[in-house]
Amino acid sequence: MTEPTGALTQPTGVGAELARARQSLGLSVAQVAQQLKLAPRQVEALEAEAWERLPAGPFARGMLRSYARVLGLDAEALLARVGERLRAADPTDAPLLARRAIPFTDGTRRLNLVYGALYVAVHATIAFVALEWRAERARAARPTFVPAAAQAPAPPPPPRLELASVAPTGATETPVAEAAPAARRLVLRFERDAWVEIRGAGDRLLMSQLNPAGSERAVEGEPPFRLVIGNARHVRLIYEGAPVDLAPHIKVEVARLTLP
Repeated sequence: MTEPTGALTQPTGVGAELARARQSLGLSVAQVAQQLKLAPRQVEALEAEAWERLPAGPFARGMLRSYARVLGLDAEALLARVGERLRAADPTDAPLLARRAIPFTDGTRRLNLVYGALYVAVHATIAFVALEWRAERARAARPTFVPAAAQAPAPPPPPRLELASVAPTGATETPVAEAAPAARRLVLRFERDAWVEIRGAGDRLLMSQLNPAGSERAVEGEPPFRLVIGNARHVRLIYEGAPVDLAPHIKVEVARLTLP
């Protein structure tokens, strides 16, 4: 199996650019790792340009491409800068790669356990409700006979009460509740993959996710809205039916703005 040469570890600035973009979006290494379904050590290896700590050739290039897209960076430009530093796959590595365990994070395992528990609970609840419904139908269908002598006499009607009218002593004003602020609507259209975070009134998180190219998302909430949009040059924003120009708010491919 070929060993990586010293030239493979020379920095290109790509890792530092990834780290800066991640920090500008306020994302931790753990959050990025969960989004990419990677181990945190692999994200750290990408930012450190420690290619020897990553799978060979196409696997490492795929990790770098996915990481760049999450941050809204030009993936192909970063790959071109890395060039041949990512070592090519060695045919003798194939048996080792085949036996290598897929790196699932602890968060992924816990998430699978939660989904499994929810699956069992939901199906158990459905089965219980179905059994109760069948039993109730059976009881309702069974005729009940009551002898005429055993039937209790109908109770007499309640006495009718006369309500005395009371003249108003003075006009009182009913306080009118202050109308709640109306919800506003945001629409985002994505020409390329882009990460978006939106917070509304009271710093309430309304959206935080990676959106694929060609998709559209609508968000409603109470203003003001604080937005962080990655890969912003390829995102179209419409607020209350009117387009919003993101160009004045873009810095390093990320737009930050507040809408009243």
